[in-house]
Amino acid sequence: MDEAVATRGPWRATFSALRIPQWVKNCLVFVAPAAAGTMLHHDVLLNSIVAFASFSGVASAIYLVNDIRDVDDDRQHPTKRSRAIASGQLTLGVARSLAVVFLALGLSLPMVLDNPAGFYLIIAIYVVESLVYIAGIKRVPIVEMVFVAGGFFLRAYGGAAASHIPVSEWFLVVISFGALFLVIGKRSAEIRHVGTYSRAVLTEYTTEFLHSALTLSATVVVTAYCLWAFDTSSTGLSNVHHLVVPLRLTVVPVVMAILFIIRGAESPEGERPEDLVLRNRTVQILGLSWIVLALIGVYG
Repeated sequence: MDEAVATRGPWRATFSALRIPQWVKNCLVFVAPAAAGTMLHHDVLLNSIVAFASFSGVASAIYLVNDIRDVDDDRQHPTKRSRAIASGQLTLGVARSLAVVFLALGLSLPMVLDNPAGFYLIIAIYVVESLVYIAGIKRVPIVEMVFVAGGFFLRAYGGAAASHIPVSEWFLVVISFGALFLVIGKRSAEIRHVGTYSRAVLTEYTTEFLHSALTLSATVVVTAYCLWAFDTSSTGLSNVHHLVVPLRLTVVPVVMAILFIIRGAESPEGERPEDLVLRNRTVQILGLSWIVLALIGVYG
């Protein structure tokens, strides 16, 4: 057992099992309200926070279920054996109880929303999709990537549903293929960086296939984002209530960030997209540039 695992206390083990740092993915619920220019409305902001908390609770429950189901396999894995449940730092009984508590919390929070039926449908689909993924889809090539990308899509669409915000079709395409792009980039980086032992499904992929898939998804993302940014309809970024020029300029950091992610994923080191976002200063500056331009265009 690793020394870091042996010295981990119960609270740190619980924190690790819940994968709280992964809650950052749930910030996607804020994208649709922010793009619509309604994020600063009190009711919309409150609904978005509730949606974030709901997805966070449910996601942590799903992570626990996954680690409980895979505990025997994880104990044989060179890196996953350090997970809280696999290492024995968190017992199966406690993990099951935590999964029930966080699932109940995540599913009860949306009750405070005004007419939460639409959001409940999305969160229910997310739960079912996640459980199907855990049950075996994660070992099916291509389909497993679509399922992971679907989780990102449901988060973004859930943010819109929580406040009953209409969204552009191009926005949905950007989110869908953007998520798929990141998942493919992660798979490509995993093969180059740690090899196929990290996931059983990686043996079904080749670097050439992932390169083609990464290029295809990136092409769709850039095309759809341009169409969304230049869309002047009520659900497009460049509608009559917004400053058009800054919003259309957001295309530049988006394209540049995609190119940096492709370069990183296909480098010999195999840099994961999330690592680039957290550690690469250039990608961070591009992300900040996009935020500034979008805020000026939407709220300026």
